[in-house]
Amino acid sequence: MVPSILAGLLAGVTLAGCSPGGTAPPRPQPATAPPAPRAAACEVPLPAAWGAVFAAGEYRPSGGRRPALADTGPGWTALQLTGDDGRRAVLVRDGETSPRTLLRFTDPVEHQLLAADFDGRRWAAFAVLEGRTLDSPWSLYVWDAATGRSRRLTRADRPGPLPRPVVHDGTVVWAQGTGTGKATVFAAPAGGGHARAWHTGVLDTPFAAGGLLVWREAEGAHTRPAALSLRDGRPAALPAPVAALRDIRALVSDGGTWAWVEGETEPRLMVWRAGEARPPWAAVTASPAADGMDQLRIAGRLVTWRTPETSYALDPGVGSYARIAPPYGYTAADGNALVLAYSLGNAKTAGARAVIQVVDVARLPALPRCG
Repeated sequence: MVPSILAGLLAGVTLAGCSPGGTAPPRPQPATAPPAPRAAACEVPLPAAWGAVFAAGEYRPSGGRRPALADTGPGWTALQLTGDDGRRAVLVRDGETSPRTLLRFTDPVEHQLLAADFDGRRWAAFAVLEGRTLDSPWSLYVWDAATGRSRRLTRADRPGPLPRPVVHDGTVVWAQGTGTGKATVFAAPAGGGHARAWHTGVLDTPFAAGGLLVWREAEGAHTRPAALSLRDGRPAALPAPVAALRDIRALVSDGGTWAWVEGETEPRLMVWRAGEARPPWAAVTASPAADGMDQLRIAGRLVTWRTPETSYALDPGVGSYARIAPPYGYTAADGNALVLAYSLGNAKTAGARAVIQVVDVARLPALPRCG
């Protein structure tokens, strides 16, 4: 029986390998080699054209008020203004000459505008820190552009992630500590109604990435990225290279570009575009720009971050990055909006001037290429 079985198998191979006409089988094509890894980006001087665009976008509040940057997004910037008439949170919209007041603070010394989001039409959500340290209680408010009024949505007095509200399709989403070492992601209608608990775990501040709400969450001895759909709060899948990450230090995305910091002793800024066949790009390594990098943001085509000394922007399309802020300057970014904030003079002295510069990234030329 064995010889006949072998004969049948061999006959099958012969039939599969030759056509009835006797032509030779097609030769197997060699496997396509994976794309070669990109070289790390280089640091380049900031082009003079960038400085000119930033200078043209400077916001100068009236009445000698001192501005402090909180957040930005497409067509808007959230600032804190302090002057002789007290301290207030305001929304500065492109094309409007006067800022919209979100809230006048009852304590102009202790209270600080921490973060904000605006849907560009009607609803803004913003968080006010009620003390001078980041572990102070905070309150989350919703502002209605139709009425010009704000109402308090919640108050957090337990340890947890810093608030960074997300406004999506008339819903406000945020996370706050539960007092058990965990935090809960909540969602509430901006116009009023009960908050719903979407998820509870040991997690950091969530952020919007396209249609996803994304955060880092502890799982056993490690941390991993996790996501929910902003539409209904259901668990959502992350792209495979992002879902595979463990124990990264920071993560950001706009839904298309993903950037994160990995490595403890030798931190590296990694960048990956959705749909790319090549592995994530180690864009910034072994550089002062990588030391203590934090507050990653996506600004149009750029990836921005802050170090303890200054702020940087990476232009992945050309493979270079530049320092974009004076010492101790910082940035906020979202969509195509990029805001630079720094102080002229010692910020702790009366003679210092706070500078806020708002730009559309599309107006910035590409950074120079390496070499």
